[in-house]
Amino acid sequence: MKIKLLIATDDSDYAGHLSAELSARHSGVVDATVCSTPERLREALATRKFDAALLEAPMAGGEDLGPITLPLLLKAPEGSPRSGCAELIGIKKYQRITSIISDVLEQSAKVSAVRCAEPRRARITAVWSPAGGVGKTTVALAYAAKKVSEGKQAHYLNLESFSSVPAYFEEAGKSISALFEMLESSEGSTQMLIKSIERRDGGGISYFCRPANYDDMNVLSAENIMGLLNACAGMTDELVADLSCTCDERTSRVFDAADRVFLVTDPTGITQTKVSQFMSQHRVFGCIKEKVVFVENKSAASGKPAPEPVIRLPHLRTTDLSMVYKTLSACF
Repeated sequence: MKIKLLIATDDSDYAGHLSAELSARHSGVVDATVCSTPERLREALATRKFDAALLEAPMAGGEDLGPITLPLLLKAPEGSPRSGCAELIGIKKYQRITSIISDVLEQSAKVSAVRCAEPRRARITAVWSPAGGVGKTTVALAYAAKKVSEGKQAHYLNLESFSSVPAYFEEAGKSISALFEMLESSEGSTQMLIKSIERRDGGGISYFCRPANYDDMNVLSAENIMGLLNACAGMTDELVADLSCTCDERTSRVFDAADRVFLVTDPTGITQTKVSQFMSQHRVFGCIKEKVVFVENKSAASGKPAPEPVIRLPHLRTTDLSMVYKTLSACF
């Protein structure tokens, strides 16, 4: 899903830099037209319609912006916008181009009427355990890293009550809470907003920064969670959902939607007891057992193997969390 973006600035050097960067790094997200003269701008507006435009004040004043769904002001730090531009939402000119595109996509998402326009294409893997501390997040990230190494696009979606994201990834980005607000309002393009706020780690795994506060995740309904899951699934090859240890309606809905469920265990007695209870007493297990794969974490120390099918992961003794999941990715 691309947006048609018009960029109008009389700074020819900046226009050339933008054009080169957008072609090299962002061609999969935006179809950009860059104009550096008023004549080129008028020609573009006369012949095409645009989803969004970044317009520098000297170029935007006096032009008919009717062909533009979302006109935005490309705002330099100094000076004030000319008459006719003050009402436009401003986007900072001198910032990283990746940040500019993120801001444009976020604003476009708010006015777009398209929701989940692309069909689902991802394989969904849910990662869950009835016991805490067994290494669910490590397993989820190890699997995502494996898929990236195979040339797939992989998105890690943390749905835990308390997010594990800050322990593994850089957090200098926009919170997933912005996406929650759109899910609840049912307005705008969820997928476009996803493009604007998702981040990618050095190994290629896509992710969202944690919620702005604890309740933002926990007040979501099962329908909200499914809307989030389906929107993310429409934009990647592999979607890995890291779930909390509860088995409520939200968890059950994710299980139903998943192609596979990794049920993570470890050799401790409390984990084995809880897993046994889930398998023997909980109706949900009977509904999903055909797609369950047991992942026995720290299996080198285990004296009681999990039922088949099973993936066994060795016990790595280190405090470097990223090294752990990258190493374990070879086991999948």
